[in-house]
Amino acid sequence: MCGIIGMSNVPEAAHQVYLGLYALQHRGQESAGITSVDDDGRSHSHRAMGLVSDIFSPARLDDLPGRVAIGHTRYSTSGSSELNNAQPCLVDYHTGPLALAHNGNLTNAHQLKADLVKKGSIFRTSSDSEVLVHLIARSEARAPEDQILDALERVEGAYSLVLTIGHVLYAIVDPRGFRPLVLGKLNGGYVVASETCALDIIGASLERELQPGEWLRIENGSVQDLPPLPSKQHQRCVFELIYFSRPDSVVFGESVDAVRRALGRRLAKEHPAPGADCVFSVPDSSNAMALGYAVQSGIKLEHGLIRNHYVGRTFISPTQAARTEKARIKFNPVRGVVDGERVVVVDDSLVRGTTSRSLIKMIRDAGAREIHLRIASPPITGPCYSGIDTPTRGELIAATHTVEEIQRHLAVDSLGYLSADGMHEAVAGARSGFCDACFSGAYPTTVPHNQHDELPLDIPIPAVVK
Repeated sequence: MCGIIGMSNVPEAAHQVYLGLYALQHRGQESAGITSVDDDGRSHSHRAMGLVSDIFSPARLDDLPGRVAIGHTRYSTSGSSELNNAQPCLVDYHTGPLALAHNGNLTNAHQLKADLVKKGSIFRTSSDSEVLVHLIARSEARAPEDQILDALERVEGAYSLVLTIGHVLYAIVDPRGFRPLVLGKLNGGYVVASETCALDIIGASLERELQPGEWLRIENGSVQDLPPLPSKQHQRCVFELIYFSRPDSVVFGESVDAVRRALGRRLAKEHPAPGADCVFSVPDSSNAMALGYAVQSGIKLEHGLIRNHYVGRTFISPTQAARTEKARIKFNPVRGVVDGERVVVVDDSLVRGTTSRSLIKMIRDAGAREIHLRIASPPITGPCYSGIDTPTRGELIAATHTVEEIQRHLAVDSLGYLSADGMHEAVAGARSGFCDACFSGAYPTTVPHNQHDELPLDIPIPAVVK
């Protein structure tokens, strides 16, 4: 999962891209980069490990001139967490510099890379995104757009792309539409970004969301619709609405905040907690879900957990050690709220169980008399191969244990997951077209390397501690 943004015909485009990346920081915290193209067609690029605010100073942004620029903030799902894999990718191309920023995951990248290496390609990174660059370069088509099309016809999986060749900016969404991408207008120029919150921060107006298979060519203040990619069944990632996207964004035509409130209301109907004194969220992505739960149930909403906002999102940390370390310093219970109370804790999802277990212990140590954990999504039982870092079933507690076993493992008095039907109805009502493979196991693309069949990790299940 990554954040991408592109600008065309925007003065000091890199400065605006920087602001947009700031708004997209929640989508990736390992590295960030910006590539600009100046009026003479020369490229300028800077990438580094860390947060956007630490990487780009005003002086550094001044070294990225031009009215065309793209940016990327990275959370690795393919390739290791190192500077070589930071994006945008930048290469010399016969009609000008080619820069590419990718959000998603190519499920056949391993096979394509092996074939390219046999034919003489030399890779600088372990990222699947570089495969696209090599495929474009090796295409025998003459026109740049035909070369891009050749490359896209060979890849499988999830990709939302911003791509520059010289002064031309392209924006592309894969035919299934796994990852969001929106088009905005800024004075006489255009912006494409992963989420609408990136448009808001720079004062751009939303034109529309790109549909699955849509492909735009943007140059000199005009937008051209290129022939769409071959149609496939739409598979929007439902986890974008549950966790990844910011609540102030509109994603897949839905208000993220409104969807999360609806998830909370449905969760309260399916798993009430009679006699509970208060309900609170695991901030921040489940805040609206807890609000919906409180409204539906009539249980008082409280701030029972305080989040340290100087700690990043634990789910998208690259290693388990980093996730565990962050979890210890990320949250702290409010003793005056939880001491002696029967509390309902609402979280958006339960992935590995490590963070939740330590969090429940903190709440218990703060004096909670009963803890009822409510999860506003179904049990995650399979890896995601479309851009979320759950590479094996062994990391997923719900893939190897029953709800009752997980309840004992977490040491909660009750545990309730939202049903799959409840999730889909809350997300889009009767509208279909969402990928829920991590919950259902119904993968829309080929699963690479049979990773879903790997042996599970043995997780000890202790008795409930009260």
